[in-house]
Amino acid sequence: MLKDPVHIYRGTVYRILNLFAKQMSDKTYIECKWFLTFGRRINLDAPRSFNEKLQWLKLYNRNPQYTRLVDKYEVKKHVATLIGEEYVTPTLAVYERAEDIDFEALPNQFVLKTTHDSGGIVICTDKSKLNKEKAIKTLDKALKTDFYAYTREWPYKDVPRRIIAEQYIPTPDGDLRDYKFFCFDGVPKVMFVAADRFTPGEETTFDFFDMDFNHIDVRNGHPNSTRTIVKPEGFEKMKKLAATLSAGFPHVRVDFYDINGKIYFGELTFFHFSGFVKFKPHDLDIQMGRHLALPLEKHI
Repeated sequence: MLKDPVHIYRGTVYRILNLFAKQMSDKTYIECKWFLTFGRRINLDAPRSFNEKLQWLKLYNRNPQYTRLVDKYEVKKHVATLIGEEYVTPTLAVYERAEDIDFEALPNQFVLKTTHDSGGIVICTDKSKLNKEKAIKTLDKALKTDFYAYTREWPYKDVPRRIIAEQYIPTPDGDLRDYKFFCFDGVPKVMFVAADRFTPGEETTFDFFDMDFNHIDVRNGHPNSTRTIVKPEGFEKMKKLAATLSAGFPHVRVDFYDINGKIYFGELTFFHFSGFVKFKPHDLDIQMGRHLALPLEKHI
């Protein structure tokens, strides 16, 4: 299928923007990328939508604690202290380089992920079938990725770049579903279920729900599932845990897995999709923007 000229032009401009990204201030980069994404100038003086307010938080809410909380290794200690070790997926090993991974010492099933970005992950369900060279290349590339440079999510800038090996937790149907709660000042308001994330040949799906698990008709980066999303057994418990973990922050997304009724913490995300992915229709973006009360003082 041929791409339309506007799509080609926009893609070219994005590439040019990223080429000069490291020479640009955070504010300038955000203003440029916002205009390219949404077709209008961002209003940082009086932001209204959720996405717009996320950009304000990137620039003016620089709580140094965030760096430890987005570190996929360090955050486990924080979570264990607040809600208990039983909700944390066990860490098997930590490596500074992909070449340091001792595959022989790992169990038959495991997960490898980088601590500082959003995409460096290798899932092994059978070590005898694992392409170790490919896994090393994937993780080595992820370690070299400067996640901050192209998102301006400043908490990731100083996260030590490491690889952690985690225990693999099998699911009944092979689909590891993510339950992601958008919390505002410690109150969960909206959530979505991410499914088919690691299913070969399937596109990831996002389905949004309110806190009574009523489906919300919205798309954000991915299509809705064609299957009925059943309310997870631990939904109410996850809401309570999300409230505990999000207390004291103007906004954070708290992610969990519910596997056979057992809840596991996923991660804390302060900038969903970096605030650069549209909600369709736009209503939920505005609604969540109303929930997000920006701090009165700027912390730069």
